[in-house]
Amino acid sequence: MQIESLKVFCDLAETKSFTKAAQINTVTQSAVSQTISALERRFKSLLIERSKKNFRLTPEGEVFYEYSKRILSTCDALFSKLQEIEDVISGNIRVATIYSIGLHVLPPYVTKFMRNYPAVNVHVEYRRDNQVYENVLGNVVDLGLVAYPTRDVRLEIIPLRKDKLVLICHPHHAFAKRKSVKVKALQGQKFINFEHDIPTSKALDKIFKEHRVTVDQVMQFDNIETVKRAVEIESGVAIVPQVTVGEEIATQTLVAVELESGRYTRPLAVIYKKHKVLSPAIKQFIAMLKEPA
Repeated sequence: MQIESLKVFCDLAETKSFTKAAQINTVTQSAVSQTISALERRFKSLLIERSKKNFRLTPEGEVFYEYSKRILSTCDALFSKLQEIEDVISGNIRVATIYSIGLHVLPPYVTKFMRNYPAVNVHVEYRRDNQVYENVLGNVVDLGLVAYPTRDVRLEIIPLRKDKLVLICHPHHAFAKRKSVKVKALQGQKFINFEHDIPTSKALDKIFKEHRVTVDQVMQFDNIETVKRAVEIESGVAIVPQVTVGEEIATQTLVAVELESGRYTRPLAVIYKKHKVLSPAIKQFIAMLKEPA
């Protein structure tokens, strides 16, 4: 029996998906099935109840999962300690990030990290906010990058930075000539928002409620790029992190106007599963993310 087999089993138990377990371990679904069958033969126990509708560990599978986690955690800690002693930074880092961070905040950090630590492979996946949390808790990725982090007893949350929020509009819009705009000035304005379940949308709703402002929400999207495109065709105004509109400001397709003297910001954070053993590579990556842009 190899350690890799235990990892495949644990990944399957946590994701409840042969497809995802295969992706995590860069093997085929058939290989995952063969690994589970081999473990069941080795221990003469049925570990998983196979069904098209439901995935469930047997009582033996639950015990096997708990002990396998302990073994893998010990192996991770051993590998990490040996790397620290030898002063070696290598391995893989799996990161899930929301689109706005992945497109506009993360790239320079990844470039710098890969230049400083060429033996480390950083794999980045773009996900919706809820999927980032699912991937971290399901052990599909090592780290998650989110905005307005949600506290969870199963997660460790490390604050990174706060991005200033600005109002964006078309260059022909009346707001474009202003240096700053008060939230109350948005009363009745056509507004492009994020979908209601996205944290930034909830934060904006809170701001509007605080100022007793009602905007005309003409469109809602699940990503910042589509929000910007809607503003560019004069469908309305929007509030976004300033860091996400640098290119549009430079090409003058959008105008960014300060909102309430820079009072409002969007907090960013890195999240990982509690009790996870962090390799030297992951520790260095987190340390770099905490540095100023």
